[in-house]
Amino acid sequence: MVLRALGLGDLLAGVPALRALRRACPGHELVLACPAELAPVAAATGAVDRVLPAAEPGRAVPRALDWTGPPPDVAVDLHGNGPPSHRLLARLRPRRLLAFAHPGTPEIEGPPWYAEEHERDRWCRLLRAYGIDADPADLLLPRPDTPSPAPGAVVLHPGAGAPSRCWPVERYAAVAEALRARGRRVVVTGGADEADLVARLAKLAGLPDTDVFGGGLPHDRLSALVADAHAVVSGDTGIAHLAVAHATPTVTLFGPVPPSRWGPPPHPRPAP
Repeated sequence: MVLRALGLGDLLAGVPALRALRRACPGHELVLACPAELAPVAAATGAVDRVLPAAEPGRAVPRALDWTGPPPDVAVDLHGNGPPSHRLLARLRPRRLLAFAHPGTPEIEGPPWYAEEHERDRWCRLLRAYGIDADPADLLLPRPDTPSPAPGAVVLHPGAGAPSRCWPVERYAAVAEALRARGRRVVVTGGADEADLVARLAKLAGLPDTDVFGGGLPHDRLSALVADAHAVVSGDTGIAHLAVAHATPTVTLFGPVPPSRWGPPPHPRPAP
């Protein structure tokens, strides 16, 4: 049982750790507690056998897990560092609980937590402390079978989970105009609750309806769009991490969290 009941970017940052656990426990069913809508992404990692739907607003620790059956052999806290997530997993009575040390749960003898550590490195270090080899660079996803709705386009994604991570829509429009003047196809994407933002950008940039993908594309279409894109321009949000996972060039606008904690690796694309 692995707990990471967070968003798309969080799940993708945890892929190296999930794959390390898969290799370390080949005979076990690996169950990931995460939002139900991320099940296709979890399946694409090749590491997860089953998703246990779990989520709370505001990235909070779930109040309970709908776990049935015997206690898990191993429970892994990839959600955060603190008593709420530790105790949530402890209530399942696992044989082993892997987690960072915290004064509030002194019974867990895990490694120390470093606040400024990169997210991928953090979880791989946790596993290495328990004798499980993990490579932070093991993050690429296979390209989906679904055809891209706009192969070779530059994808602009103006939204993010927090307003502080959103670049002004007028600046995205200026980027779109400059790219189109150079002959590039530009498309805009947005989540299910970002229809107004996407429509505003499309209007400012003069994009045709065929190049507007608002309302939240299904994962297979979004993944194909990103995998076959010329580049992805966005804030520090899920689609930026999806682009890194598909080795697509990115321009990611960070703030307030720095790229040293959530940015792509120095060389995310495989050598030709």
